[in-house]
Amino acid sequence: MRILLTLLASLALATPAFAARAKDIGGFHGIRDNPITGAGLVVGLRRTGDTPRNEAAIRALASRLQGLGVSLSVDDIMARNVALVMVAGTLGPEARTGSRMDVTVASTGDANSLEGGYLLMTPLMGPDGQVYAVSEGPVVVGGYGAEALGSTSMKNHVTTGWVVGGGVVEREVASQPKFNEMTSVDYVLATPDFTTATRLADAIDASFGAELAEAFSSSTIKLTIPDAYKGKFASFAAKVEAVEVSVDAPARVVISERTGTVVMGADVKISAVAVAHGGLTIEVRRDTNVSQPAPFSNGTTRSTTGSSVRATEAQGQLIMVEGVTIGELVSALNAMGVTPRDLMIILQAIKASGALQAEIVAL
Repeated sequence: MRILLTLLASLALATPAFAARAKDIGGFHGIRDNPITGAGLVVGLRRTGDTPRNEAAIRALASRLQGLGVSLSVDDIMARNVALVMVAGTLGPEARTGSRMDVTVASTGDANSLEGGYLLMTPLMGPDGQVYAVSEGPVVVGGYGAEALGSTSMKNHVTTGWVVGGGVVEREVASQPKFNEMTSVDYVLATPDFTTATRLADAIDASFGAELAEAFSSSTIKLTIPDAYKGKFASFAAKVEAVEVSVDAPARVVISERTGTVVMGADVKISAVAVAHGGLTIEVRRDTNVSQPAPFSNGTTRSTTGSSVRATEAQGQLIMVEGVTIGELVSALNAMGVTPRDLMIILQAIKASGALQAEIVAL
């Protein structure tokens, strides 16, 4: 871990400016995915489906069978080879009728596993209540589960699976903008930042050789579509997305106490500060001894107990840190033998002293 922290800091120092394509840090306003969902049934399970006490699955199966001309009551269905599931998918911004997509299937009842199941035809609806796709097909589970004589063996989550290519688009999203008729469009950054927005606007102007981009806010760049690209939005968008820009980010230290992970950016600066690191270990031990009487004394052997306390103080070190970079700070703390968890406490203390010019984010 100590080597890893030093390596991360060295890489950060070696790359002070991160250049990224515009398509990797944002996208055009109006181009978005649309979630769709529905409730369905997975059949063909090996007695790992919902139990009879889960009446929702039984009633749904009976209703589905009645729609197919098979008249059964709830009491007639006792098998555990069916499970009531929720099906979810994502309708892409340019999805056309007949296009296929993957869907996620998750159990809603007390089924033990969806392994080997088959999803019956399920309509997927949007927030407006309209059906946009239908899904059907075999369920793929990324794991396994087995149970016998009270013993259970399981790997990953077997009550969630996927139907690869199981969704078929039946209705297109009508609210998508007509980009070829536009004269201007907004480009939205995924992470708002005034510096990055300004840099991207300047880089787009330089790429097209004209002033057509304006940083309107920390997240939005307004673009005027040139006459040469009007009616050719795809070509215009491809050229904008290929523009490279130096991304700016605030100085930030991310700490995860659960995993002992510390990640620090290249812009983290440390002012003059002294750091001391040491520890006091107190060990209380209970000892059991045997009292043996002298020969021919007519005594009896007895056991005695005692306790001992030992305090050990680690040799602390005081290191002066003055105007250093994050890489030099990590090297100094490594020389002190600091563990990642100790590093978290030290960084928080440095922040409290006002010597750390960065935001600390705890996960």
